[in-house]
Amino acid sequence: MFRSRVATLGAAALVLTACGGGGGEAPQKKTELSLYNDKGAWTKYFDEMGALSKQSIGLSIKPTGYTDSAQYQAFIKASFRTDVKPDLFTWQTGGMLEEIVKQKQVADTSAIWQEAIKAGDLSQDLMPYYTVDGKQYCVPMNVAYWGMFYNKKIFDQYGLKPPETWDDLIEVAETLKRNNVKAFYHTSVLFSFVWFEQLLAGTDPDLYDRLATGQAKYTDPGVVQVMERWKQLIDAGYFINPGDKTDPGDVLKNGKAAMVSFGTWFNTSMTSRSMKAGTDYDFFVIPNVNPALPKTSMIFESGPLCSLTKAADPEASTRYLKWWTTAEAQQKWAASRGDVSANPKVTIDDKALGAVTKDAGGGEYRLVNRYFEATPPPILTAALDGFSKFVTEPGTYMEVLQTIQQAADEYWSTHQ
Repeated sequence: MFRSRVATLGAAALVLTACGGGGGEAPQKKTELSLYNDKGAWTKYFDEMGALSKQSIGLSIKPTGYTDSAQYQAFIKASFRTDVKPDLFTWQTGGMLEEIVKQKQVADTSAIWQEAIKAGDLSQDLMPYYTVDGKQYCVPMNVAYWGMFYNKKIFDQYGLKPPETWDDLIEVAETLKRNNVKAFYHTSVLFSFVWFEQLLAGTDPDLYDRLATGQAKYTDPGVVQVMERWKQLIDAGYFINPGDKTDPGDVLKNGKAAMVSFGTWFNTSMTSRSMKAGTDYDFFVIPNVNPALPKTSMIFESGPLCSLTKAADPEASTRYLKWWTTAEAQQKWAASRGDVSANPKVTIDDKALGAVTKDAGGGEYRLVNRYFEATPPPILTAALDGFSKFVTEPGTYMEVLQTIQQAADEYWSTHQ
């Protein structure tokens, strides 16, 4: 699910669309909405949703998918300053959502949320991630719980079972190492933060939350200890080369690494490779590093689907977002990708993911907002660069932490 640098025709398509129609005329009521997204690999699934929505509410969607995150964000922000605008677009929660809300670019969806919660189509627990200054913006395009996908055939070959404790996980990694199998996948590009967030949340989730809000420093002892533990895992030889460009779906299928930590959306990578859950691969919740914590920390994310304040056809955009939250839409959305849903009414066919969804919704885990959303964008930029450097040069961890903290000091000096 990596954002390789792939050119898109999105801007050109929008410009051509904008060339029609006379100035000053009332906008034509739309029957097809443009949906710009940073999920280029999901075009097939968006097309399927568009076919269903056409039948259900008379509105279809035309997806344009980007695979480069930075390129996509730049395009969406540029569209705010022109008359060429998407009808719908995907985004991020946290600081990135707040940033464009403050610019008055995003349509208020408070009424949709109130109605969906009343109907049981959205959970009250999700609302804070979509709330800025007391109002809601966008709706959940997807939700995901993070854990470990593993190659079941490799586990079976060496008599391994999903670990129940952190020590169990390390013993699994050791067994694989003795058999010349790399235990874990990691990368030096966009997802370089994955092991940092997992280790910190599983060691001290309160420190994780304080770090995200500027109440702790990256140079604090608890954070330093996490980096030292991460370095130990790298030095032990458990990880593949972080510069390896192989798609993580292929890494798991081909056995280049036995385990890949991602959100439940990664299940789509498995099913699209004709891999069967429970036979070829499976999923387990990553145990806490600190066994004394009262609940297992689980990284959680939710990606928004948004419309603009100045949409070409606001009524159509609102109607589509409202439909998107319904059980009809979400059952199709989850089933087509083999993933979980934000709608509590949806049945998850995959046994392991269904159990995780039920337990997470029932309060079994301490849900921890994904680092990518929890961290303010200027700090995140420094951190991604820093973690990318660290995974290739583990001895630089203090230098990396100091550099990230410099960015944090600068940001929080004006945002506390």
